[in-house]
Amino acid sequence: MQAGLVASLALALLGVPVFSLAADLTDAAEIIQRANLAAYYAGDDGRSDARMRIRDGQGREQLRQFTILRRDREDGGDQDFMVFFSRPADVRGMVFQVAKHIDGDDDRWLYLPGLDLVKRISAGDKRTSFVGSHFFYEDISGRNPNDDHHVLTGSDAQSYVLENTPKNPATVEFKSYTVWVDKQTFLPMKIEYINEIGEIYRRMEVLEVKSIQGYPTAIRSKMNDLQGGGHTLLEFRYTRFDLGLPQEVFSERSLRNPPRQWLKRPSG
Repeated sequence: MQAGLVASLALALLGVPVFSLAADLTDAAEIIQRANLAAYYAGDDGRSDARMRIRDGQGREQLRQFTILRRDREDGGDQDFMVFFSRPADVRGMVFQVAKHIDGDDDRWLYLPGLDLVKRISAGDKRTSFVGSHFFYEDISGRNPNDDHHVLTGSDAQSYVLENTPKNPATVEFKSYTVWVDKQTFLPMKIEYINEIGEIYRRMEVLEVKSIQGYPTAIRSKMNDLQGGGHTLLEFRYTRFDLGLPQEVFSERSLRNPPRQWLKRPSG
């Protein structure tokens, strides 16, 4: 049996859509839209426990553990996110809230329990470090595809390769970024950010994908700082989709009073 057919059958058994049986896509906007849906819109909602291992250029390590809740207001459209931190002690009780808007700037807040303070994160801060990691705030909730121009620059048996340039360069630190989108799952498997002098200074790589409830899901990824030498490993566990999360979970009240029934690890 041909290797390609074996791979297709294996993916089908795992519940992964086998898009490669169709002709390759040529529209960059369609590929990016599918990639955005695959990466950030699995199911109508979802929850996951996450762990970040942060290593700086001198080899020093930090740990961050948190639970993410997400609810789609519209598939491919506006979303709500809540991120509840549990470890280490200096971030326990901290909450990050995002109201993601497709037609405008996202609203982002950070609750600091030690000060009992809700701090608004300005639109200009979305390209800054997320709680000391090498991921940015925008990496966690997703960059709006409408903020960039997209060009399909290459394709091989596994991936579409697209170059993306910002429509408003003054709002970002990169000149462009290149993304490799898997043809089977449409998950972005690698992203390289390029600065003004043409150097790759930041690289995200997906290390492991798992089918969860039929949705291909990145469960291990790594963000590398190619200038400073550090990296952050991000791992997801206890991921579930289509839980029926109510809208009130994503209210300001949840910043000070976390919805504990939805933060519990699912059984089974």
